[in-house]
Amino acid sequence: MNDASLVPTIETERLLLRGHQVSDFHDSASMWADKEVVAHISGVPSTHEQSWSRLLRYAGHWQLLGFGYWVVQSKADGDFLGEVGLADYHRDTEPTLDGRPEAGWVLRTCAHGKGYATEAVTAMMHWADTTLSCTHTSAMFDPAYSASINVAKKVGFANEVLGRYGDQEALFMERSRQ
Repeated sequence: MNDASLVPTIETERLLLRGHQVSDFHDSASMWADKEVVAHISGVPSTHEQSWSRLLRYAGHWQLLGFGYWVVQSKADGDFLGEVGLADYHRDTEPTLDGRPEAGWVLRTCAHGKGYATEAVTAMMHWADTTLSCTHTSAMFDPAYSASINVAKKVGFANEVLGRYGDQEALFMERSRQ
């Protein structure tokens, strides 16, 4: 069975959000190995092994929790642009994220600055609002990464709180179902 069949497909004006397939591994691993892409996420490019584990984690979220990450694909040319989704990573954070799906998004550098993140995250959050039973979602950012924080604000995330993830300072935001 292909786990991508568990993932709803979402279409926007320019994008297709769909489930991951094994054939997406190269594009995903390449994106996560890009120093510019990870600069405000972990700061450290992912190895192939870490990217493979991430791909399997995406499938596991859909299988076990009914939500997870999508591939963001261009409808115009079929290009892999990035990944967006909701997760429950059981992170060591203060404040805690327990009980709320955590929204996240990452795009290849060639897709930055074109409105794709806002378009994809808006569609993802609409899906969450109409599908999930939770009343709130959360998001966590490098406090210096204004681009992602601006996307979050555009789609309704608010209540900025400085906290920590492990030993790093992090900015936390939440969004009520709309």
